[in-house]
Amino acid sequence: MNLFRTTVLFVALAAPFWATAQKKEKEAVKAVINQFFQGMATADSTLLLGACTGGAILQTVALDKQGNRTVRTEDFREFVRHVATPSKNKLDERIKFGAVHVEEALASVWTPYEFYLNGTFSHCGTNSFQMVKIGDQWKIQYIIDTRRKVCK
Repeated sequence: MNLFRTTVLFVALAAPFWATAQKKEKEAVKAVINQFFQGMATADSTLLLGACTGGAILQTVALDKQGNRTVRTEDFREFVRHVATPSKNKLDERIKFGAVHVEEALASVWTPYEFYLNGTFSHCGTNSFQMVKIGDQWKIQYIIDTRRKVCK
């Protein structure tokens, strides 16, 4: 058998296993992101922190008061403290998984969202997650989002 046929045969046999592994990794990545938002909804710092690396970065792209687009970096630990502080406010970020890309220990995920505060629409936008696989667990390393009042 020549090299070309051998390569084609190998790829044909390996493709289903690779596709199954990719699907499992994507589902694992999604589960961590869902855990993060479950932590927000339930004010559970353990869920929030457990979904992220110790050095997670949180940024927002938004317009300032003068209408200029800026990137604001938030202190991640302060964000967790604020979200996990008991409050009458109910946070509900409804996401949809858009693109989910996984390669070895790196994942990039795009999630359009709508955010509701106490059941009332507040804003919408898109989250972009950069994730890393540490050991056998996926963790969020970086989140950047957009925020706007008018949604499409």
